[in-house]
Amino acid sequence: MRRPRGEPGSRAPRPTEGATCAGPGESWSPAPNSMLRVLLSAQASSARLSGLLLLPPVQPCCLGPNKWGDHRPPGGGPHAGPVQGLQRLLEQPPPVEQATLQDLSQLIIRNCPSFDIHTIHVCLHLAALLGFPSDGPLMCALEQERRFRLPPKPPPPLPPILRGGQRLEAALSCPRFQRRPQQHLIRSLAEARPEELTPHVMVLLAQHLARHRLREPQLLEAIAHFLVVQEAQLNSKVVQKLVLPFGRLNYVPLEQQFMPCLERILAREAGVAPLATVNILMSLCQLRCLPFRALHFVFSPGFINHVSGTPHALIVRRYLSLLDTAVELELPGYRGARLPRRQQVPIFPQPLITDRARCKYSHKDIVAEGLRQLLGEEKYRQDLTVPPGYSTDFLLCVSSCGSVLPVRAQDPFLPYPPRSCPRATRDPAQRVVLMLRERWHFCRDGRVLLGSRALRERHLGLMGYQLLPLPFEELESQRGLPQLKSYLRQKLQALGLHWGPEGG
Repeated sequence: MRRPRGEPGSRAPRPTEGATCAGPGESWSPAPNSMLRVLLSAQASSARLSGLLLLPPVQPCCLGPNKWGDHRPPGGGPHAGPVQGLQRLLEQPPPVEQATLQDLSQLIIRNCPSFDIHTIHVCLHLAALLGFPSDGPLMCALEQERRFRLPPKPPPPLPPILRGGQRLEAALSCPRFQRRPQQHLIRSLAEARPEELTPHVMVLLAQHLARHRLREPQLLEAIAHFLVVQEAQLNSKVVQKLVLPFGRLNYVPLEQQFMPCLERILAREAGVAPLATVNILMSLCQLRCLPFRALHFVFSPGFINHVSGTPHALIVRRYLSLLDTAVELELPGYRGARLPRRQQVPIFPQPLITDRARCKYSHKDIVAEGLRQLLGEEKYRQDLTVPPGYSTDFLLCVSSCGSVLPVRAQDPFLPYPPRSCPRATRDPAQRVVLMLRERWHFCRDGRVLLGSRALRERHLGLMGYQLLPLPFEELESQRGLPQLKSYLRQKLQALGLHWGPEGG
């Protein structure tokens, strides 16, 4: 009785030349040299060649039992593919003749255009196992065919077609949107239909212009026109955002109904949103366009008592203090209510946020050193806040004959309010304020001061301080401290000032 294969004492059949044995139910596979001869004999039929290349793996009966004592293929049973079979076949034979390899290479190159993708992969493995170079004609032909059979990449989805208002909103909402896209914004705005320009889109546009200091008249006029046309549908919380860039960018629109429209909105909404009301008036204060009726309302005891108990009471009082200063200095004809003295607070008790954020780019330190070497430390004050709360960069006290005086021996402040001080009792000494005009104090075009800066300089001048601007273009052109000292000397002497030996 024949013993089952794999039992102790059984012997694996000895392989014969040109063939390998197969167990029950297993396929026969040719030995390597024989396999190559079979492949070469299939030159007339590419279909038959493809089928021969997909030979099943060699069966374990010719290789002997594995370490588990059975005859399962090391590569994994019935699912082992033709590549494993080819590999095991090619591990056994003597070296294959070079002429045979060349014939096989030419055969596969001629027929591979008709192979399917699986056959192509088998040929690639076969070529690698037989040692064909990766940059040789066989491997290149197979790789080319493999790439041809790759599924095509799906085309990228088409971007949605955006109309003018949608395109404007999408651009303004993008955090990586460039800072100077005026032409893109103008084109999108021009292509938008009126119904596409929603309050949300126009608020985004207004915030973008204000944030990046873009003083673009065409865009600002579009916002002003939108505000006038949509007056009935806008509340003061939206209007404060639409009006913000006009004050910040120091731009009075040409739209004739702009101011009458805002006065009507303030009259309608002042009691509804106190902070929004004050924010609108702050923007109008920078434009020197304060409406008397709204001032009457915000300075009334009822409005002040109402905001005193709100979370934003301090900021509202600070804004009301600035509005009261504007009334004092710029509106001599105003006869209405004023902010009570006990409610007034310093306007800007600290340097502005932009100055603090960009202090490392400022010229203040080098100008301070130049003044110290030129005048001496006792003849100027730096970062002094003068009533009613305006910060100064550098302040000098100057006698009536133009001599720079020690500041600590003088009262550096001029009286405020100036109308309450009789002219005969005023200090004859002048106060000269050196004002740094840094690059970020201007709109993006570099020619128009931002509204807050222009307001500060305007009010300091109205209080009696003599201003000496130091523009950033001139400061940036000075090369080193010696040139800066010479520049400051010329500036001070142009005002008729003189002092003792340099450095005191």
